[in-house]
Amino acid sequence: MTARPNIPAVAAAPLAARISRQWDADIVPQLVDYIRIPAKSPHFDADWARNGYIEATVRLAERWVAAQGVKGLSLEILRIDGRTPVLFFDVPATGSLASERTVLFYGHLDKQPEMTGWRPGLGPWEPVIEDGKLYGRGGADDGYAVFAAISAVMALDAEGVARPRCVGLIETCEESGSYDLPAYLDLLAPRMGDVQLVVALDSGAGNYDQLWVTTSLRGLVNGNLEVKILEEGVHSGDAGGVVPSSFRIARAILDRIDDSRTGVVKPAAFNGEIPADRLEQAKQAAAILGDATWKRFPWASSCCDDQATASIFAEPVTRDPVEVVLNRTWRAALAVTGADGLPPTHSAGNVQRPHTTLKLSLRLPPTVEANGAAAKLKQVLEADPPYNARVTFSYDQAANGWNAPVVAPWLGAALDGASQANFGKPAAYMGEGGTIPFMAMLGSKFPNAQMLVTGVLGPKSNAHGPNEFLHIDFAKKVTVATAMIVAAVR
Repeated sequence: MTARPNIPAVAAAPLAARISRQWDADIVPQLVDYIRIPAKSPHFDADWARNGYIEATVRLAERWVAAQGVKGLSLEILRIDGRTPVLFFDVPATGSLASERTVLFYGHLDKQPEMTGWRPGLGPWEPVIEDGKLYGRGGADDGYAVFAAISAVMALDAEGVARPRCVGLIETCEESGSYDLPAYLDLLAPRMGDVQLVVALDSGAGNYDQLWVTTSLRGLVNGNLEVKILEEGVHSGDAGGVVPSSFRIARAILDRIDDSRTGVVKPAAFNGEIPADRLEQAKQAAAILGDATWKRFPWASSCCDDQATASIFAEPVTRDPVEVVLNRTWRAALAVTGADGLPPTHSAGNVQRPHTTLKLSLRLPPTVEANGAAAKLKQVLEADPPYNARVTFSYDQAANGWNAPVVAPWLGAALDGASQANFGKPAAYMGEGGTIPFMAMLGSKFPNAQMLVTGVLGPKSNAHGPNEFLHIDFAKKVTVATAMIVAAVR
């Protein structure tokens, strides 16, 4: 193997100055416009093509990238019939570097649905800047990615820092499981060439004090469990004690999957062994974060309505920081994320309902194969239905998790250097509980590439939920760190 050349240190200060100015003057206003567009992912907007919101976000990003005047830039919106569009850019290498080696930037422009619970003055499509944070749906998850990627490239070029070829793939189907992406990968992989580094700016951060590197992502099975016991609703006084509740049946069936007292997912098919290196990284991340691992969530008061004055709050599954990290990154977890058949409380009569449908989200350890897990979940849920109820489970998404390759020495040094230069602390490593199906796809398509998965979703940023925000200063520093790491690729 040919030894890698020594990479000259890149000064962070001039990059930071340029990137900060661009964020303030140009990127933040673009993100404000982007947040206003209700570009819900196809799973949440069946008429996405007719409504045109996804198209509007892609056009917004295309206009901005084209207006930056990046030398040698090639830019296009790619479309395959029946699929969501992608934005693709290609910028040749600079300095003495050849373009055979490539850095691939990844991001997405589609969004999660509105969600209830936004505090007064905020909303999913109402951008608000407050205390250095930009509130609204999609800014941090992860509409900022395409702007940060181009900003990093431009800063390097303005400072005369040699860099490899940079390409970008910005999709619009990620929040629906990236089911349109494989077709585009097949189309674009030959054009991308020898990808040395994948930079995915769609992940989380344990704090806002250093650069965080995502080492793994959980897989996911989404689907609907329906329990039907009657053809129509009947008087609960007439039927109570005779007709079993469809909700009680559903509750009993779910206990086959996770223990209702502890939340532990029981079937072996949904669990996997935690690698020794990931266990060690979990311990290191827990040592950095301590109780912040669980205090980062907006716990409800358990004694009164005024959370500001309450002294007793709801409890996490565990307070042990190591176990918290492992539970949300390497262990399975089941959540009920929606329901049909349940009328709102204000209009619910004394009626025994004929059916209950629950939307299930089963997070899987990174190394568990998702399609097999989905088939097993269907088998377990539908077997031997209580009271001979009609029980069906249909899954609409099965996405594999991802376990990062071993970090090459050059990348490890670049990560620490970039984190020290921007934060005064070394880079930290931790798995994430969410799913980015693209990473498994890219890992398969480019098995020799190094992977940098990072992002701005730190404590209380609340992706997918109410009051989602982008921490602007942190996003600037992540952009600078990304530029420095890109410059280290040879």
